[in-house]
Amino acid sequence: MFSSSQQNTAPTGCMGHMSCLTTRDTETTLPVTGPAASRARAFTNDALAAWNLAEFEEAAVLLVSELVGNVIRHARDREPGLRLRLRADFGWVRIEVSDTDPELPRPRTPAEWDESGFGLVLFEAPADRWGVHQAPGGKTVWAELVTCGSGAGQGKVVPIGRFS
Repeated sequence: MFSSSQQNTAPTGCMGHMSCLTTRDTETTLPVTGPAASRARAFTNDALAAWNLAEFEEAAVLLVSELVGNVIRHARDREPGLRLRLRADFGWVRIEVSDTDPELPRPRTPAEWDESGFGLVLFEAPADRWGVHQAPGGKTVWAELVTCGSGAGQGKVVPIGRFS
């Protein structure tokens, strides 16, 4: 289902937030084990730094940590691993985590003293929008950060297509 680490860029012009506007796209496959979260954070930091989007690292790393952590905690099928894909273009950064578990995330409101169940609450804070794409063989949970324009990088929740 997943391929090995790769990075693609396709020129689309030169202006805006990124040094020379290009569509950026990179992905990696990680094992569904504890060390995956650390590796995913490093992969995200490296990609955003290379794309001159370092000011979005904190929000992106939080989102990646939560998505990868959810796969580690909840995925029933641990093979062939999970795929982390990062994409950026003028105005946005998109984070996608795919796994082979067909179970969709279930938003819930945790009680005051619950020790878990806060994942989607924490996830929504930095994401400008997010959703789930279900496909044969699994699902992809995605989040987007707006990198320019109104509300860029401020973590405002925009309730657009939660599950699409």
